[in-house]
Amino acid sequence: MTRISVKVDGTTYEDDVEPRLLLIHYLRDRLGLTGTPVGCDTSNCGACTVDLDGETVKSCSVLAVQADSGEVTTVQGLARDGEWHPLQKAFHERHALQCGYCTPGMIMAARDLLRENPAPDPQEVREALEGNLCRCTGYQNIVRAVLAASGQEATT
Repeated sequence: MTRISVKVDGTTYEDDVEPRLLLIHYLRDRLGLTGTPVGCDTSNCGACTVDLDGETVKSCSVLAVQADSGEVTTVQGLARDGEWHPLQKAFHERHALQCGYCTPGMIMAARDLLRENPAPDPQEVREALEGNLCRCTGYQNIVRAVLAASGQEATT
């Protein structure tokens, strides 16, 4: 076992973990943060995307021990004082989900995009979300939601 200390969604946790435990399983099974789903377990779909020390990562490809002394933000940690994050609101208002399975990862990847580029065009949104797969939608409403959250409306 390896002792880790990690801040997740503003709360610091200290735990003994197996060195091979994936971050996604630490978040879901140990901490009970089930808002981040296990999608493919191969890092292809992006459903498990979280923020680790300011960078988006697919938590199925990161070991929990790699997050030691770090800070993780999950989709659940975006809401503040009972208020949804602007991306969460936009996804809801623009019907940017169907089954919702990919939504946490899409929101986290979009958040990273908007940190780096607060006013992306539709093509830049599509390129930023390339590592996140949705099996239900045609992506149009997802792009619209990201643009709406950035203060823009989709032009396509």
